[in-house]
Amino acid sequence: MAPVLPFREFPMTLQFVHGGVDRNGASLHFHIRDGRISGLNGDARPDDGAECVDLKGFAVLPGLVDGHIHLDKSFVGDRWHPHQPVNSLRERLAVEKAAVAGAAPMVDRAEALIRQCSGFGTVAMRCHVDIDGSTGLGHLEAVREAALRCADIMCIQLVAFPQAGVMSCAGTAAVLEQALAAGVDVLGGIDPTTLDGDAEGQLALLFGLAERYGVQLDIHLHEPGETGLAQLLRIAARTRAAGLQGRVAVSHAYSLGEVPLARALQVGEALATAGVAIMSNAPGDHPFPPLRALHDAGVRVFAGNDNIRDCWWPYGNGDLLQRAMLLGYRSGFHTDADLMLALDMVTSQAAQVIGLPQYGLAEGHPATFVAVRADHGPAAVAGVPVERRVVVDGRWL
Repeated sequence: MAPVLPFREFPMTLQFVHGGVDRNGASLHFHIRDGRISGLNGDARPDDGAECVDLKGFAVLPGLVDGHIHLDKSFVGDRWHPHQPVNSLRERLAVEKAAVAGAAPMVDRAEALIRQCSGFGTVAMRCHVDIDGSTGLGHLEAVREAALRCADIMCIQLVAFPQAGVMSCAGTAAVLEQALAAGVDVLGGIDPTTLDGDAEGQLALLFGLAERYGVQLDIHLHEPGETGLAQLLRIAARTRAAGLQGRVAVSHAYSLGEVPLARALQVGEALATAGVAIMSNAPGDHPFPPLRALHDAGVRVFAGNDNIRDCWWPYGNGDLLQRAMLLGYRSGFHTDADLMLALDMVTSQAAQVIGLPQYGLAEGHPATFVAVRADHGPAAVAGVPVERRVVVDGRWL
């Protein structure tokens, strides 16, 4: 499968970046030497022979990180596909299979979306890719090829995602293991009770495979109310028992937003103790977790675009600053501290969850960042500036 964080050759150039500010609005300057950050906020003069790059009026932010995206599902790069209403999840899956089969080649659509996301400043992503007994590894192979085509601009971590269920979809368990044997770094799961009808069976299988292959887990959880909370407590308990603290995430976890805050925080305490992270994308008209309260309780919260222009909904363009704005808007984030949390969810928090090494604006790190026309990070989230400069390993894209 596609390697996470592929090696890149650094360009042999010397530049002096100045005039901009960091996420907090403080003056920022540094050299880009052989693709890495050098002399961060040191001598404010360029070294001999350095090309000067003036970023006055720009906030320089770490590269954006998408913690949850579905590259195999999107119709970006293809014609417009009108949304088709359905009455059940199984009906939605059938509609999706038919639509994807008649769409442009998956590898081309995935590449188109990767490049679109890159243009907004995304530098890494965790991609959930459908696998099941009938699909096999076909989707993974297509997305892997797209990832390799774009390895110079995007680090992509692949998740083997059993969209149609694990226990209830014949052959899926075996294909999950094939994907892990082929090098996938993250194992997915989905609604162990309401979709699979066998919570203990699915979780025992997933955690067993995660321990055996040394991979992370990221489980889609749409289950409602107390059913969903019970699932989160099972996941937290198994995470502690398996010693997988910091290696398990739950995506969506709608139930945390469907119960009184005090009850959500009871479960949040268990999640924090187990080191289970929570992903949200501010989903449409659906309740979602109380992000600030969970963060303050010690739960790592992060974000992603999720579905972009596919059979699930027609919305999205891949802009993670826009996603951070939506998270803040729907969460009632008004203070600079709250807006900074929304920014963290699409930068440092997501990078931590996927295990991105040498991430952020620091001495000796790769010169990978996005400069946006804004006063600082909170202003970038609130205003979603159009004007941006994207740099990957010292290359101005």
